[in-house]
Amino acid sequence: MAGNLGSTVAPVSSSLSRLQALNGLFAVYKKQGPTSADVLNALKEALLKEAGVQNPNPRKRRKQSLKMGHGGTLDSAASGVLVVGVGNGTKMLSTMLTGSKKYVAVGELGKATDTLDATGSVILEKDFEHITRPDVEAKLKAFTGDIMQVPPLYSALKKDGQRLSVLLKKGHKVEAKPARPVTVYNLTLLEFKPPLFTLDIECGGGFYVRSLVDDLGKALSSCAHVKELTRTKQGQFTLQEHALHEEQWTLEHILQSLQCCSEGELEPEPPEAET
Repeated sequence: MAGNLGSTVAPVSSSLSRLQALNGLFAVYKKQGPTSADVLNALKEALLKEAGVQNPNPRKRRKQSLKMGHGGTLDSAASGVLVVGVGNGTKMLSTMLTGSKKYVAVGELGKATDTLDATGSVILEKDFEHITRPDVEAKLKAFTGDIMQVPPLYSALKKDGQRLSVLLKKGHKVEAKPARPVTVYNLTLLEFKPPLFTLDIECGGGFYVRSLVDDLGKALSSCAHVKELTRTKQGQFTLQEHALHEEQWTLEHILQSLQCCSEGELEPEPPEAET
């Protein structure tokens, strides 16, 4: 009996030790629906189960032996690349928050929503038949380079320790945050089929695609909201080459894709932020 017990316990202990020894960054695919925190918890739970941990609860941080974080919130309605730091790699996530990101966004002209995306309620409708492809391309120039942008009310930004989006859902009145400087490196109109249009965006940290589309709609003497949003690149991680899908959330797949970090590269851990 003792021999059988030892043979079952040893692999579990070995798998957990390998998991706890991970240090670095990798990327996973976030589908539409769950929050970024939900995705991180599901990832941790899958890895802990694989390592033989019984009834893992990824939300109990103090009791959990796996240190993991993500480098910038994706809205629940958005999909794409979510960079994950594990072990000492969590200290490198600040570079993900401030670094370059790429998105493909589908906007819809003629309707504005309270959340600036398709999850919200329509609060305004305007004509859009006057808008042409050259009109959109001309207006995009004003949103390229170093610009000032007002973040959405429904966001991960906080007031008195609570997210603005949570305060709004509780019925509290929330004032818009002041405009802040952001950088747009490239902004291209990929497709124009009114009322829909598709943008390819490369931007820096702190930028909100929802605010861009809302501002663009106003600049075109109409209104608009984000219908679909996909993050295609974050830092060195791309959607096609690096993002692990749910069936690949295993220790071996992570070991194959993990980008390790040395002590010299480590930076202070940032607070969670949305970009």
